[in-house]
Amino acid sequence: MTREYRTWFNGALRDHEACTVNVRSHALHYGSSVFEGVRAYETPSGTMAFRLTDHLRRLYWSASVYRIPIPYPLEELRQACLETVRANGLSNAYIRPLVMRGDVGLGVLPKNMNTVDVAIMVTQWGAYMGEEGREVGIDACISSWQRLAPNTIPPGVKAGGNYLSSQLVMFEARDHGYHEGISMGVDGLLSEGAGENVFVVQRNRILTPPASSAILSGITRDTAIELAADLGLEVVEQAISREQLYAAEEIFFTGTAAEITPVKKIDHLPVGEGVRGPVTRRMQDRFFGLFDGSTPDRWGWLEPV
Repeated sequence: MTREYRTWFNGALRDHEACTVNVRSHALHYGSSVFEGVRAYETPSGTMAFRLTDHLRRLYWSASVYRIPIPYPLEELRQACLETVRANGLSNAYIRPLVMRGDVGLGVLPKNMNTVDVAIMVTQWGAYMGEEGREVGIDACISSWQRLAPNTIPPGVKAGGNYLSSQLVMFEARDHGYHEGISMGVDGLLSEGAGENVFVVQRNRILTPPASSAILSGITRDTAIELAADLGLEVVEQAISREQLYAAEEIFFTGTAAEITPVKKIDHLPVGEGVRGPVTRRMQDRFFGLFDGSTPDRWGWLEPV
């Protein structure tokens, strides 16, 4: 039997069935929503939300780009996220804050800018690409679908409409037997996965595309850069060509859902030895160590639930 979680919706905790939006909702017709994905982990010090405040800051920034006013201050939403995890009795949780335009008329331009719905959903979510994928690595392909051009819609904003592109990338990858797809930008250079940032290990350096490569500058991406520096590893943000992926010693994905996941093959070609490499393993150990206590949280990333 599927468990029904309680959801925070427009200012209060409600049963899931009571959280309804109008069929005329602008978000349904035109994709005018912004959201975040946040994980909470069980740690020796209790359940901790990982970089919740940083995620919510990006949520408010994403909303501001699309001129969607969030009718609650950030701290109220932060407390609501924690309250929702507690109310559902979860020690490990995936938290989804969602902000969406409501019934503002059927035109593309909203007639009422202040009709906005806000929801916070929680659920349990294990390894996004499976425990085996996290340990052994996954197979990825270069998608025929390019990443959004920066002068079309802003790819650095975490908006619902952006993920139509990601769906096409994932459908194509799965249709061809891969776990995930990777998109190039309109310049033919590496951008990102369908829902992940990409890191490439070559000659003791970790390379990753810059924000100007039409990526979502992920919070787990930022975490990985900080943790790599803590390990004494050099991270370089630079343009990366397709053939560099084929020459990589290691490749790994980062993201709230993906956490840190190794890539063992690209387009059926083995990455390095075709198994999780030593740099990726060290990065995973340092990342997951934040939650088992073996990596000190010197950055203040863990927020008590």
